[in-house]
Amino acid sequence: MNSQPEKPALRLDWCSYQAAKYAVEHWHYSRVMPAGKAVIVGAWECGKFIGVVIFSRGANNNLSKAYGLKQTECCELTRIALTDHAAPVSRIAALALRFLKKQSPGVRLVVSYADPEQGHHGGIYQGMNWIYDGKSNGQAGFVVINGKTFHKRSVSSKYGNAKPSFLKTLGLDASYGPNLWKHRYLMPLDADMRKRIIPLSKPYPKRAGSDTKDTAGHHPAEGGSTPTPALPS
Repeated sequence: MNSQPEKPALRLDWCSYQAAKYAVEHWHYSRVMPAGKAVIVGAWECGKFIGVVIFSRGANNNLSKAYGLKQTECCELTRIALTDHAAPVSRIAALALRFLKKQSPGVRLVVSYADPEQGHHGGIYQGMNWIYDGKSNGQAGFVVINGKTFHKRSVSSKYGNAKPSFLKTLGLDASYGPNLWKHRYLMPLDADMRKRIIPLSKPYPKRAGSDTKDTAGHHPAEGGSTPTPALPS
């Protein structure tokens, strides 16, 4: 009699900031922890730490207003940072949502973004039946240095000035970047909120050629805000 191989035991629990920082710096394309207060949920398979799911306020201070909510009623899924694993990303994220609801019962809506600049279209969120709210408004405030795009805040923090004219004096090939948009997904956490945002629902975008699949393996993942690659030395 053939027996099916057992799936590795998946466990989610609260996670330390230090462990989350390690996961984000090693397993998320941004390499940067989100700023401000955050709800951090860790994931383990067979006792091995495989990464984190992080919820926070995100970079947009007006995010909640767009949906008629107070700031305390809305948050962003800002990071899914996972190393090699067997469980689907959608399952890990769905379990993490349960922790968020328990820890922050006043939160009614979670927003997350999929960045087409990273080859993402939101397949993880589609697999979890999130509501697709279309494309975000194009974000300004980016600088291209030696062919890579950085947020002006990150550039100013490193060099003291984000103006391309100044950066060129340092020997860098710099210019202002384009206004970047992302796919925006919504997860309501109560029935009334779902009724409120259902009219915003749009058809899911199709998979990009290099998009992260919701399967086992290494996942830099889609959750979160503007990517911040390592600045040139």
